[in-house]
Amino acid sequence: MSIHATVAAVTEKIIRRSQPYRRAYLRRLETARHQGVQRGTLSCTNLAHGFAAFPANDKLKLKQLRVPSVAIVSSYNDMLSAHQPYEHFPPVIKEAVREAGGVAQFAGGTPAMCDGITQGQPGMELSLFSRDTIAMATAVALSHNMFDAAVYLGICDKIVPGLLIGALHFGHIPAVFIPGGPMTSGLSNPEKSRVRQLYAQGKIGRDELLEAESKSYHDAGTCTFYGTANSNQMLMDVMGLHLPGAAFITPNTPLRDALTRASARRALEISAQGKEYLPVGHVIDEKSIVNGIVALLATGGSTNHTMHLVAIAKAAGIVIDWDDFNVLSGVVPLLARIYPNGDADVNYFHSAGGTPFVIRELLDAGLLHEDVTTILGHGLRAHCVEPLLEEGKLVWKPAPEKSGDLSVLRPVAEPFSPEGGLRLLSGNLGRAVIKISAVKPQHRLVEAPAIVFNSQDAFMRAFEAGELQRDFIAVVRLQGPRANGMPELHSLTPALGSLQDAGYHVGLVTDGRMSGASGKVPAAIHVSPEVLAGGPLGKVRSGDTIRLDAENGLLEAVVPLEEWNARKVEAIDLSANQVGMGRELFAMFRRNVSSAEEGGATFDLPPVLPGEFENNSLGADAGEPFNDEDTPFNDRDTLIVQKR
Repeated sequence: MSIHATVAAVTEKIIRRSQPYRRAYLRRLETARHQGVQRGTLSCTNLAHGFAAFPANDKLKLKQLRVPSVAIVSSYNDMLSAHQPYEHFPPVIKEAVREAGGVAQFAGGTPAMCDGITQGQPGMELSLFSRDTIAMATAVALSHNMFDAAVYLGICDKIVPGLLIGALHFGHIPAVFIPGGPMTSGLSNPEKSRVRQLYAQGKIGRDELLEAESKSYHDAGTCTFYGTANSNQMLMDVMGLHLPGAAFITPNTPLRDALTRASARRALEISAQGKEYLPVGHVIDEKSIVNGIVALLATGGSTNHTMHLVAIAKAAGIVIDWDDFNVLSGVVPLLARIYPNGDADVNYFHSAGGTPFVIRELLDAGLLHEDVTTILGHGLRAHCVEPLLEEGKLVWKPAPEKSGDLSVLRPVAEPFSPEGGLRLLSGNLGRAVIKISAVKPQHRLVEAPAIVFNSQDAFMRAFEAGELQRDFIAVVRLQGPRANGMPELHSLTPALGSLQDAGYHVGLVTDGRMSGASGKVPAAIHVSPEVLAGGPLGKVRSGDTIRLDAENGLLEAVVPLEEWNARKVEAIDLSANQVGMGRELFAMFRRNVSSAEEGGATFDLPPVLPGEFENNSLGADAGEPFNDEDTPFNDRDTLIVQKR
């Protein structure tokens, strides 16, 4: 099947835009690669430190400088349900690698925090920055230069993006990601949502709410709704870093263990000493990034990936922005309805056909690039299969021809919507994204007076006091990366949802995040530039009419131009967000973080040598001048600010 014209055009544009950065990145990979095992560069003293505590037979193999060594980088902790199963993975991985003739060492651990625990708490202001902290921890783990391949154990919100960003900064080392899987299904999502709204309305107490939540989050594994954690796992499937169909196999099952062993063996096989060398910096390229965006749109995945995919791409010398998401969303159909975009959870999605079904449907429609490299060493078509055990042996069979449940998963020929779940909004309030896959058409246009809040706590106080029984758009500002680390504002969803159910026309505009909580209420999120970067949300006053038009991509304050231009951004004291719960340690992140559209990142694109930008290497065809659309986002943002 030939590739869809729009997908091809976006991909080509990304390739042109990224050319000097990608070239610099690949050059760095070649410089880092060593002939023979990587530890061959170490002195005898260095090497002796590297295996001093290892078992005798493994130590002998490491001494001989012949067999490959596999790093294990894990985000294990036993507080978080999704990461608790990883306690048992390292021994399984070490045994599988040893049986295949190599050696595996636990190279290092990374932090792993849960947004579900920190929601509405000061600790949530560390969440976004934990991604780059994890990337740095991954770099520390690999910095010993002992390793020829690596397996990465991570699953939740910032953890997988952080691990992948770290892995890409060691892009010469092959990488295999090993998921832990979702917990079994508990309390149904409609019932969970109903109980939360009752609590927000004051109709039930804390004991009833806690009982319902405990029935929802009840076992080892990821939360089963389709937020960032499970979007991560879908993306690792589609971007070829998992073994096929590995994402949504529940923990502590024979199939999960078999996939872990097979993943470990595959890491050994794709090292430079194995059957085929597949460095992660080549597996992740412009086409695999586009495939990730397409799959995110087709499944109604987390809005957090409008930042995380940008940052992942940047780590590989690739430049993408929200225009790419928006253009692709116009041609990618919505194939899945998973909570909060539907009632079903990821276990139902997996049972209906899951990621292998989605990949095949999108490939057959020409919406995914088939000619990419995956950890299998083949094109993406090889990932249209699902794993199972036959007489104790791991095998793969083709994805089902038909969806097992059309209320959860559909083919391209009969999608839930002809367009993807994300839209770009722009206007005099800046640029923002909105997840419309769960927003009913009648709610996609809201024009109402603004009520300005400088925190989600201020919003909740007004809601609990009964002050919001009317049509309005909540402008919750000073929630961007520079201001307070860009926390997710999940607590707003039940309150706004109950007001919408009561018949009021409501919406949300914020420079903060919503992620998987972006549900039935229209929410313009990640507004860029944020207020602390001079963003125009700082000019909004309560009572201003705000137009949030998801269908036409508009986000604007309906204020006379002369009055708007004369307004100044209000000065707000943010000192309370800078200390306590470790926030003072992250001051350097707040000072140096990029905008949401640039990935909310604290690292830069690969440095480019003099002359790399010559001959229109970034943009237009030879002989044509540059234009804004062909300029990298960091330069283009400067142009936009100057025009304003």
